[in-house]
Amino acid sequence: MSPGVTDELPTITDLAELVGLLGDDVYVRWSKGPDADAASTSRDSLTGVELPGLSASPLRVEPWWGDRSRKLWVARRLFDYRHLRDLRGPDVRAWVLRGAEVGRGPDNEPLVRCLEALAWVADSALSECEDLVHAQHSDEWGPLDRSSSDR
Repeated sequence: MSPGVTDELPTITDLAELVGLLGDDVYVRWSKGPDADAASTSRDSLTGVELPGLSASPLRVEPWWGDRSRKLWVARRLFDYRHLRDLRGPDVRAWVLRGAEVGRGPDNEPLVRCLEALAWVADSALSECEDLVHAQHSDEWGPLDRSSSDR
C-alpha cells in the first residue's frame, strides 16, 4: 500500500455501492484507515499479543444465505462492530479492503493482510445499515459490544 492512499479512497455512501464490491476476498475493517494500518497488525485486547494480521469482518456472502437480501447481509456485517468507533476514538471509521487471510484472531475473526484499500464507508451507509437491522424487529440481536458486559 502506498503512502497517502487514504486521501485517494472513494467513499461508499449507500449499501447498494457496497453490495457491488462483494467478493470472497473483501473485508470491512474499523480503524483509522489503511495508512495508519500499513505498518502494523492488530493486537489481542485481552493479552496485548500482536496478531499476524489485521482484524477484519468478511463481506463474503455465505451459501446458506441463499437469495436473501445482499443489502441486509452487508448491513449486519457493519452493524456488528459499529461500536468500535466509539470505543477506539473519533478518527476510527469503517473501510473496505481486498485482503488475504493469514490467520484467525482470538474471537475467530479473520486476520488479513491488506492487498488493496477499496473505499471508506460513509455515515449515510451506516445509517442505512441501522435502519435495515432495526426493521427486522429482533429483540435478541444486536452489536457485538463487550463494553457493556458484566465485569
